[in-house]
Amino acid sequence: VHTHPSSHAGYYPGAEQIHLKLLFDLESGQIYGAQAVGGSGTDKRIDVLATALHADLRAYDLADLPLAYAPPFSSAKDPVNMLGYVAGNIMDGLSKTIQWHEVDREGALLIDVREPHEFAAGTIPGARNIPLPNLRDHIDELRGHAVTVFCQVGVRGHNAAMLLNGEGIDTVNVDGGYLTWVAGQRA
Repeated sequence: VHTHPSSHAGYYPGAEQIHLKLLFDLESGQIYGAQAVGGSGTDKRIDVLATALHADLRAYDLADLPLAYAPPFSSAKDPVNMLGYVAGNIMDGLSKTIQWHEVDREGALLIDVREPHEFAAGTIPGARNIPLPNLRDHIDELRGHAVTVFCQVGVRGHNAAMLLNGEGIDTVNVDGGYLTWVAGQRA
C-alpha cells in the first residue's frame, strides 16, 4: 500500500508530505518491508516500521500502535497507524485496490473523484471527473460497468469505492491515488 500523509497535524503550520509504502502478505499480514520518503518526521516513521518488522508485528497491528501525539510532530492517527488501517481494510476484503500500473482495466470506467480544479491541473489519461460529493447523482449511469476510481492520495477514492460497491457496482480504488500514479510514470 502507498499513503501520502502529512508529517504532523494539518492545522499546525509547517506540515510536510511523507510518502510511505508498506509491503505485506495479504493473507497473514506479515510485513516484508517499508519505504519512506519525505522531510520532517520521515525518519520517525521508518524507525517505527523497522521496529514493527523486527518485532514480527502484522500489518493490521500498525493500526493499534500507541504512538505519541502532539500537533507539531504528528496527527491524532499517526501515518504509521493509517498504513495499518489501509492494510487491514484490504486484508478484510473491505477495500479492493489496484496498483498505479493497473489502471487500464479492460472495459472499466476510470473516474477521478477529485474536485474540478484538481482534475484540471492534471489527471490520468482517459479519466472522467465526477467529484465525490456528486457521485450519488451518477450511480445509475455507472451501474452495469466495472469502475476504477482515484483521488489525490487514495482517501476519497476509498470512500467512492465503498459507496459504489455498496450499490452493487464492481469498483476498485487506485492505491495511493494520483500521486502514486504520477510517481510511477516518472520511474
